[in-house]
Amino acid sequence: MKPKGPRARGLVTEAGEVRVVRAYYYCAACDAGRYPLDERWALTRSVYSPALQHQMVWAAARGTYAEASESFARLAQRTIPATSIWAVTQAVGADWVARTTQAQAAAPLERVALPPAGQDHAQPKAVSLDGGMVHVRGEGWKEFKTGLVADLVVPAEPEPLEARTETVEIDDGPRLVNPTYRAVLGDVAAFSPALWALAVDAHVPTAATVVVTADGADWIWNLTEDLFPEAPQVVDWYHATDYLARAASAVFPTDAEAATRWQQTHRHALFLGEIHTIIATLETAGLPTQADYFRRHTRRMQYQTFREDGYPIGSGAVESGIKQFKHRVAGPGMRWSRVGVERMLLLRAALLSNTFDARWSPN
Repeated sequence: MKPKGPRARGLVTEAGEVRVVRAYYYCAACDAGRYPLDERWALTRSVYSPALQHQMVWAAARGTYAEASESFARLAQRTIPATSIWAVTQAVGADWVARTTQAQAAAPLERVALPPAGQDHAQPKAVSLDGGMVHVRGEGWKEFKTGLVADLVVPAEPEPLEARTETVEIDDGPRLVNPTYRAVLGDVAAFSPALWALAVDAHVPTAATVVVTADGADWIWNLTEDLFPEAPQVVDWYHATDYLARAASAVFPTDAEAATRWQQTHRHALFLGEIHTIIATLETAGLPTQADYFRRHTRRMQYQTFREDGYPIGSGAVESGIKQFKHRVAGPGMRWSRVGVERMLLLRAALLSNTFDARWSPN
């Protein structure tokens, strides 16, 4: 390539607008030109510098494009139109989706090398799954599935279980720290490789202890059997007690006080893992559907045993994550293209996982 002299371009940076002069090289045989300094500085075709693009996309993942534009105007005295923030975010999001898809393909389930027996790492891991809804233009409300992986920290001296009353509290139980998220718009087949890649990144397959906590949705437990077959499975305590309350109303549809007494009695049995007593009562009352729910999840409702083993019995962390995803993608009047929400879910997941800066690569 032959040098063709210096050429200038405008660039908007975190410090303001600047004029960059750099050498241009051209190859007549291949009809191609290069700016080596642009490549060295990771400058793209965008008028915005990589560092400023970083902040623009970060702001867009936190709030709406209009809110991001207003924040730049008020806090940084920079006029950056919402349309520009949208354009940069779409370009970066498309690149992130492509790189994430490539990474998932490189780490399929059958290629993960596990350590020899007895050499798994000692950090307990918690996995939790749930779903939320987002409005996609031309399709209506669609579910995005979300996975959470976190380190599990067990209190050194939990309250003795025998000291507990019938009102079971779980705030003093195991805690989930260093959570990472992945959200996918699509069915289980689309979500499965994303969840597995998240688990591999968090070293879940090589952990000696892994527990999965979620609500009672069948797709969750079917997927858990596929990806984490040896992990204890726990139905979220609040979902179980809510279902118990609705069962109580079905047993005593016209007597609220009797329903409350029945619920309180069987709530204690639920915590103790005496699920057979609940099933028997519901079958006697002629409520086979409600009885079948507890029958299917009996092994996932051994709450006293789970607490003794140091496992969480609530899935509040992933439910909180769903709300934080929805805050960005399911606000009042929001309508998304399919590709647009797929990109934003990935960017939002990185933000919520505190991995946004580590994953950043300008487009």
